[in-house]
Amino acid sequence: MKSVLLIDDDIELGELLKEYLSMEGFELTAVHDGETGLEKALSGEFNLVLLDVMLPKKNGFEVLKDLRKKSNIPVIMLTARGESVDRVLGLEHGADDYIPKPYHHHELMARIKALFRRIDITNDGSSVESDILRVGELELDAATRTARSEGVELPLTGAEFGVLQCLMENVGDLVDKDSLSMASLGRELMAYDRSIDMHVSNLRKKLGKRPDDSDWIKTVRSRGYMLVRV
Repeated sequence: MKSVLLIDDDIELGELLKEYLSMEGFELTAVHDGETGLEKALSGEFNLVLLDVMLPKKNGFEVLKDLRKKSNIPVIMLTARGESVDRVLGLEHGADDYIPKPYHHHELMARIKALFRRIDITNDGSSVESDILRVGELELDAATRTARSEGVELPLTGAEFGVLQCLMENVGDLVDKDSLSMASLGRELMAYDRSIDMHVSNLRKKLGKRPDDSDWIKTVRSRGYMLVRV
């Protein structure tokens, strides 16, 4: 059974989600402040974190920033509807996905299942044509879900790893944003959804520059992205 950690100060919401997720085959633990949430998230007991922005003791962005220093556990950020700045900040700090509040339980469940489906697919060796992908000094190991540049491991989130793997599998070819979203988030993009743009932006920073000082990832405006051949 997959374990989900909810970090949200809405106690009633936690009780409702615990009951709802249990019917879907997931075990949910709810904590109600940022400090406790961070400690739990780092415990290694959970497969995914649902993280609210507004929290006592330590807000969601602080929790996420500290969490990403030590863990790449998948995180879905719970943001206020209409607060696009919160969504961008969440993705910049390393959230895999976000969902605006208030949300329908069915919508949240779909996001959770999508992330787990992406993780399960990429962890299934039978779905990977070759465990090791290499493009220049970039090396990606699908079996261990690690990526390296010049032998140094890159601190990638799950979503960033999915984007990089998809781009490396299609090196030199344009990959549209929907394909990247399916590879990294397990779902299609929604209208005005900037998730992939933010994950690519974060990935660019972590990859650094090519030997000729150009970017590894080329933007094809309004169409998608391409990993440049060496």
